[in-house]
Amino acid sequence: MGTAESTKRKEKLANQDTAQREPNSCTNMADQKDNIDDFKVQTAKHPNMTSAPLRPHSEHSKDRASKRLSTESNGTSDGGVGSSTPVEITALEESFRRFAIHGDTRATGKEMHGKNWSKLCKDCGVIDGKNITLTDVDIVFSKVKKKSCRTITFDEFKAALGELARKKYKDKTGEEAEAEVFQLIEGKSPVISGVTKAVASPTVSRLTDTTKFTGSHKERFDETGRGKGKAGRVDIVDTSGYVSGYKHQGSYEKKVTKPTAGRPV
Repeated sequence: MGTAESTKRKEKLANQDTAQREPNSCTNMADQKDNIDDFKVQTAKHPNMTSAPLRPHSEHSKDRASKRLSTESNGTSDGGVGSSTPVEITALEESFRRFAIHGDTRATGKEMHGKNWSKLCKDCGVIDGKNITLTDVDIVFSKVKKKSCRTITFDEFKAALGELARKKYKDKTGEEAEAEVFQLIEGKSPVISGVTKAVASPTVSRLTDTTKFTGSHKERFDETGRGKGKAGRVDIVDTSGYVSGYKHQGSYEKKVTKPTAGRPV
């Protein structure tokens, strides 16, 4: 009896759960239908809402890269002042940077010291030995730079070139003379000289002259100064069977192996 009652009780509970689930499922289906109807209404009101094509990921990455390059050229961050106006480097400024970093791995290219300034004037033909000399270049450098600095900036560099231009081209106006000097420098790079040749030293030449060697060192080289290799370092034992100094070595073998053609039988 207890078993039958427990079975009936379980069936009753299962029927109640089923009755509760059926209204919920119907409610969920009704909500989904209402959402679909709302979406259709919104689409009808705004037909261009989904018509715009999505941009591929590659185009987004290109935009980010171009934006980063433009901000780096200005030295600003995203949204900084001047980020929409990229700075263009002129040919004159590019030459200035090349000479500014020449021979100095720690140089930034924004300032130039006197040694590279003199090299620039020499390599680019500003110094002609008549109107412009090396002394004139040094005087102008000291004139335009600040008293507490040993280098000049790009603006001071242009001012120094203006001073030299008016002295180099006396028959032209100031602007024309500056333009002429600028053309001499634009697009130029430092001239790298050839490899420095070693200067012959009497001490080194004496130590490397094999004709002056003595003792065992002399035996290691022949008359021309070339090394003999192992023969000059180790005593090689002669196992040929001939005594040392014998002049007819190998003549016996030649007589024994002499051809017999033409001999009478």
